[in-house]
Amino acid sequence: MPNRLSAAMSPYLLQHADNPVDWREWGEDAFDEARRRGVPVLLSVGYAACHWCHVMAHESFEDDGVAAAINARFVAVKVDREERPDVDAVYMAATTALTGQGGWPMTCFLTPDGEPFYCGTYYPREHFLALLDAITQAWAERRDAVVQQGAAIVDAIASGSSRLAQKAPDALDAPALDRAARLVARDADLARGGFGGAPKFPPSMTLEHLLRHHARTGDPESLRLVERTCEAMARGGIYDQLAGGFARYAVDAAWVVPHFEKMLYDNAQLLRAYLHLYRATGSALAERVARETADFLLADLRTSEGGFASALDADTDGDEGLTYVWTREQLADVLGPADGARAADLLSVTPEGTFEQGASTLQLREDPEPGWWAGARARLAEARATRPQPARDDKVVSAWNGLAIAALAEAGALLGVPRYLDAARSCADLLLRVHVVDGRLRRVSRDGVVGAAPGVAADHGDLAEGLLALHQATGEPRWLEAAGDLLDVALARFGDGAGGFFDVADDAERLVSRPKDPTDGPEPGGQSALAGALCTYAALTGSPRHRKAAEAAVAAAGELARQAPRFAGWTLALAEALVTGPLQVAVVGHDDDHRAALARVARGASSAGLVVEVGTPDAPGVPLLADRPLVDGRAAAYVCRGFVCDRPVTTAEDLARVLGE
Repeated sequence: MPNRLSAAMSPYLLQHADNPVDWREWGEDAFDEARRRGVPVLLSVGYAACHWCHVMAHESFEDDGVAAAINARFVAVKVDREERPDVDAVYMAATTALTGQGGWPMTCFLTPDGEPFYCGTYYPREHFLALLDAITQAWAERRDAVVQQGAAIVDAIASGSSRLAQKAPDALDAPALDRAARLVARDADLARGGFGGAPKFPPSMTLEHLLRHHARTGDPESLRLVERTCEAMARGGIYDQLAGGFARYAVDAAWVVPHFEKMLYDNAQLLRAYLHLYRATGSALAERVARETADFLLADLRTSEGGFASALDADTDGDEGLTYVWTREQLADVLGPADGARAADLLSVTPEGTFEQGASTLQLREDPEPGWWAGARARLAEARATRPQPARDDKVVSAWNGLAIAALAEAGALLGVPRYLDAARSCADLLLRVHVVDGRLRRVSRDGVVGAAPGVAADHGDLAEGLLALHQATGEPRWLEAAGDLLDVALARFGDGAGGFFDVADDAERLVSRPKDPTDGPEPGGQSALAGALCTYAALTGSPRHRKAAEAAVAAAGELARQAPRFAGWTLALAEALVTGPLQVAVVGHDDDHRAALARVARGASSAGLVVEVGTPDAPGVPLLADRPLVDGRAAAYVCRGFVCDRPVTTAEDLARVLGE
């Protein structure tokens, strides 16, 4: 049997390359083979860091008996949802429509024309074998009915997309934003932080929404919700107390036990959220977590080419949490009996354990004595590094790297850490050099080699937003120009004709439906990602075309944001910026301490969607600095709205007063 996955770009597909299942990559040749043989397609979708994907692989796809049944009766196709989010979106819509829920691994049975007729998620081995028998029997005895069912499911998906497209635009004004913040607050877990019950996911975009709402209105409750949630996550087991960075989610309501996979998109967004909380309040905890999370990105996820890997696996040698959990005895082995007991009490490592088999996750419910904890933490981290480590999915995804560029660029500028800024710059260089091919953005690369999958809407929006943040942090116009190029492609290729955006371009591979989802999930949806970058670009350049497009995209998701604000966090954050202005601050002057002091104040302001340009007057390629002269030969700051500026100020104190007003 040929090994058809051996040359795949995706680490997830490579994990399955040696299965006895005759896997194929997604492509027309797989469907041609299904037509030739007259059999259905078995589509299995997952990702490298997915725990239950590994479980199903070990139980079924590595089993010779299961593989023989698949190979004899189906054409088997394996898809990495992170490499092909378009394929995942189409068939996840079918799965949720048929079963009422989704998840990974996703298991779908398709006609040779790609129409889904039966869908599910994880199946234990015996259930899966029974399902294969049932599908085979149905295909043999009731094929016409099966094909008709597939066509009906495709029609239903298309109808759902059509209903989304037909929703009337609903602009989010200040009263609507106030109501949305109140609705979000109703779901808050006031005792344990976060929103809703278990499992609990870090609500990155909702945190940004509430921070911007507080900045615009001064609403103390919005800020309290952010502070409570950020502290609860940072002190819980979902946060890596030894190396920084957050796990994907907590399985409990108190953030104690994580699902241990660490995703780039989570950590990039949370870095930005904690950074913005620090900016708003001066919180020492928020600053520490922002620094440690940035350090985690650089230490554990950075690739040799300068990009950032997608994830660290949930499992280590097939055992979830093996790398991360501790017993009291293990702490004593590393630190000695006295310091081990002290660390156990500090880190909530109990005799009975908070995880499994008497082991505990590490929590930091109170601030330790800094000197002692720094030494103990370093020794524990060193000891943990000798344990088996989780696998790393080292493909570089355009959207998630765009989120990382934005977070690291802002962290470098606000915290004054040049290496964060250097990392953001190197990552941006890699993506523009490798991922842009013939003027079009592609989705992933690995080891410096770009894949064939085209960039989706989120790739264009998140990368453009990252480049715009990098431009503001460095003053280099090339990043502004590159962001404009990406947005021009998005406006030309992704628009739905009603102000919103499809997830895929109009010249992308034609699937059984063209996905379009206005919601924000664990990362910004494609529509809101583009809206955010369009809003920032308009503020930096004064382009009315981009401003109008941003407003239309936010309005296109207005009804969703009003009804389910927790599923439209980034849309609401953008609406806060649009209602606010956003403010523009141009700091002009020579590269000296005076200009630097003004820049620090400007970057430390919390106004929703604030953009900041720092440079010399009339710097080439920087529209916001044009016609902004020095004042009496000294550096000055111009605070503007729509390029209409107040009188310039020349002292940090005056700038802080103006921005505070």
